[in-house]
Amino acid sequence: MGYFPFFVDLEGREGLIAGGGAVALGKLRRLLPYGPRLTVAAPEILPEIEALPGLTLLRRAFVPAMLEGKRFVIAATDSREANREIAALCRERGIPVNAADDKEQCTFLFPALVKRGDLTVGVSTAGASPSAAAWVKWRTAEAIPEDFGELLDYLASLRPLVRERVPEERRSAVFSRLFSACLEGGFPLEEAGLTAVLEGAAGAGKVYLVGAGCGAADLITLRGLRLLERCGAVVYDDLLAPELPDAAPEGAERIYVGKRRGRHSMTQEEINALLISKAREGKTVVRLKGGDPFVFGRGGEEALALQAAGIAWEYVPGVTSAVAVPGGAGIPVTHRGVSRGFHVVTARTADSPEGLPSRWEELARLEGTLVFLMGLSQLGEIARRLMGAGLPPRTPAAVIGGKNAPRAVRGTLGDIAERAREARAETPAVIVVGGTAGMDLGAQAP
Repeated sequence: MGYFPFFVDLEGREGLIAGGGAVALGKLRRLLPYGPRLTVAAPEILPEIEALPGLTLLRRAFVPAMLEGKRFVIAATDSREANREIAALCRERGIPVNAADDKEQCTFLFPALVKRGDLTVGVSTAGASPSAAAWVKWRTAEAIPEDFGELLDYLASLRPLVRERVPEERRSAVFSRLFSACLEGGFPLEEAGLTAVLEGAAGAGKVYLVGAGCGAADLITLRGLRLLERCGAVVYDDLLAPELPDAAPEGAERIYVGKRRGRHSMTQEEINALLISKAREGKTVVRLKGGDPFVFGRGGEEALALQAAGIAWEYVPGVTSAVAVPGGAGIPVTHRGVSRGFHVVTARTADSPEGLPSRWEELARLEGTLVFLMGLSQLGEIARRLMGAGLPPRTPAAVIGGKNAPRAVRGTLGDIAERAREARAETPAVIVVGGTAGMDLGAQAP
């Protein structure tokens, strides 16, 4: 069972450090920025400890009377037995105690800390692995800007202004937008930008068309994830890792606009209007799409609608299924000596009565790899038309289908439809036609 991370106000609180060596020095350096009044008791005290400001130094061994009035104790002597005796006395008196390198004797643990001004992030593995806690600490520190503390000070200075000028029901959205605006454009904000956020003027918000990648949640780009983690609303649909919307802040709106059981929850026009509306509320909106927004994701339609409405927007690319799904099955879409290019085709179009693309002769003449998206239900007809347009029946073909763990079915144009039926290939599926479709590099699906 882990330790609950209480955050305690140590300003002016009396604490005792029993020990004057390197372990005590490390504890002191972590505690002092939080303002406690610390007493160090040890027969010998390092010069580095003596140089620290604001300490009371007692150059003698610990005695129980030193516990009087103390709010917490660190037992960091050179003797494990002495540390245990101190810890036992503290537990008897209800004083929180940390015994160095002896978890069983502790009533609280020291976390690995990341500090940026008023921001403190504490990491604990409940004593299981300090090295693991340190690894998480450094990874966390890398993700937090060095000037984050100054950003917090600036945002805190704006709180009275927000309370004065913004109705209570809009404050949460405004605070979120202020934070995003400062991260995106720096701080302090220019007067015009600050006024736009406070007043929620049209265009004050911004929409990011973010590709979530294909398959696992960690295939989203770092930029996409960071935008998601600080957005005011996330608008998402299917074909993305289900845990990704949970990366949005706790107070962010989560709006599903995908397809369930063959029915869209919203039309494209309604989605466009939703994005505009949320941006006009002053929110940073992440429009999260599986794959890439501009590869048969209708991201272009959303961008045009936002542009016409005067809403700021930005495109954040994602890993498209046209490349990732075949690659995950060991099929490269290009390969020297086999395919010098590839062509991505939608198998669903409103431009023909059958819903299939036209100009099959042109497709059949193209050099390289053909990649069809959204075409499993029309696989047999696709193969028939490509062969009718001149591609040999022996042309390698593959179908990679299924949402969670895509499976590859390999064959030729002449038999791929039958093989896919026998294998019970599932949607969503990617169809690959050309020389590379016969390759198997032994990769794992994304």
